[in-house]
Parts: sequence; C-alpha cells; structure tokens
Amino acid sequence: MGIATSQQLTRYYDQYRDREVIFNKDIIRSLKLDPRQVQIKYTIGSDVKLCPCIVNSTSFQKAKIILNTKTDAFEVLIGKEPPSVQLKFAFFQDNGQLVTFFVSTKVAEKQLLQGPGDLALVTLQYTQRPPDDLIEIVGRMLEANTNAVRRKEERIVINEDTKRKLGLVKEECVLVVQGVPRHCIIRDLSFSGAKVFLVGIPHFMTNKEAELKMNYTDPDEVVMVKGMIMSAEPIEGRKDICAASIKFDENQVPLTYKLHINNYLTTVRKAQLSASDQIAAQRAAAAQSQQQ
Repeated sequence: MGIATSQQLTRYYDQYRDREVIFNKDIIRSLKLDPRQVQIKYTIGSDVKLCPCIVNSTSFQKAKIILNTKTDAFEVLIGKEPPSVQLKFAFFQDNGQLVTFFVSTKVAEKQLLQGPGDLALVTLQYTQRPPDDLIEIVGRMLEANTNAVRRKEERIVINEDTKRKLGLVKEECVLVVQGVPRHCIIRDLSFSGAKVFLVGIPHFMTNKEAELKMNYTDPDEVVMVKGMIMSAEPIEGRKDICAASIKFDENQVPLTYKLHINNYLTTVRKAQLSASDQIAAQRAAAAQSQQQ
C-alpha cells in the first residue's frame, strides 16, 4: 500500500466510483482483510462507542454492513436521528503489518435479513472521499478484474527478469493432470492460460483437466489455477517431453493470480510510457537545437 501515485488513485476513484465489491472468501483472502478488526465507531453524548460488524460490500461511495439487531449499536442506528458513523477497515500488508483506517459515513438504509439469527443489513453512505488506502486496495483489485478480460491473451514469457517482476519463485512447478502431479517448467503465462513443458505423451495430455500450482513471493503463497489442457505437442528431438497449452477456467481463476499478472503488465506499461516520453523529449530537444 502507499505505492500508487495520486494520478492512479484519481483514476481508480473516477473509473470505479460506483462499482460494488462484495467481500466473499476469495476477496477477503486476496485483499488480506482482517474481519475481526472491522468495527463501527459512533458517539453518544460524550461517550465513544465501538461495535464489531461484518462488512458485506463496499464501493467508493458507500458500504453495506451486517449488524446484530440485539446490540445497542443497532438500536442507536435505527433511531430517528442516528449519529454519524465511522467504519473501520483493517488490512494486512505483504510484510504482515496491519493497516487500519476509518471512513466517515452516515446511515442511509436499514433492512432486516431473512433467516435464522437476529441480523440486519445497514447501508452506510460515505460523507467524503474514502482514504487513499481503501482506494488503492480496492482499485487494484477492480483493475485486475478489468484487465483479466481486456488483456486476457497477453503472454508473459518467463525469464529471470519477468519471473522477478511477477514475484514467481521459480519456473519449475507442479501440474496436476487428472489428479496425478507432474513436474513442469512454465514457458509463458497470461490471465487466460499458460504454456508449460513436461514429461508425457502429447496424445494422452490433450483435453485433460489440469491444475497449475505456482509459488509466489510478496506475499509468500502457493497459487493454484484450474483449467484444461487444450493441446500438447512434442518437443523437437525429445519424444518424452511435450509442450502443453492450458486454458484456465475463467470462473475459477483466483484473484491473487490476477493481481500478480496485472501488477506485472501495469508495471511494464508504465516503463514503456516513461521510455516513450523520454525519447519524445530528446527528439523535441534535438529538433529545437537544429532550428537554432
């Protein structure tokens, strides 16, 4: 966190202002939200009150939280003149440090939830632009999901440089083919798939379900992506090794994988734009010098 420029933050805010993010298990894990630390804070008279809650979703405009209707907080929030509320978020950074911040809100809607338990869904309208940390965390995730569709076929050839920038520990990994783990070497990666080299007969690899297991750093984690081997071809001069092309199941690609790919593509794009700007500036300076 804290790496995004003010220009990036503004772009995230403007582009995704109304996009609602529902905190399912994959998003909670990928964004490293600590649900135990999520609370609301409000003031009654001179007393500051804190109450735990579940954050159901957020955009850059509002959040929806789940509260127990038996709590004092709920009784206060459903009153005719509910106090202003601060919603506390808590996220772990890659280094394990916890970052917390509050978002100023006001109560907009209340709705009792059906089913067992005394629970209600409360909509909190943000009264100002949320903190940069929230915009960066949520904005990067939304950008990754957008690029997973828009740039899904862009291939990243794996070498020492791209491996480092991706945070990939090594190109050697495990491909589980119909339940059988096989060692392989990653040739390239994209949002939508991968190409790997592995021992096997191409004919027996094609149209088989597979799961690619990769080790990443920053943070240290094992990312598993399910898909299908769409084609396999023998390596010239090696009848025992084939090149397999895997198409990922787009409905099961983990958000953490999308974030790694997106971080690489956006970093490379920034470097290319910076280099282009430098070349353009040099050419302009040279042209001006010749005119003089």
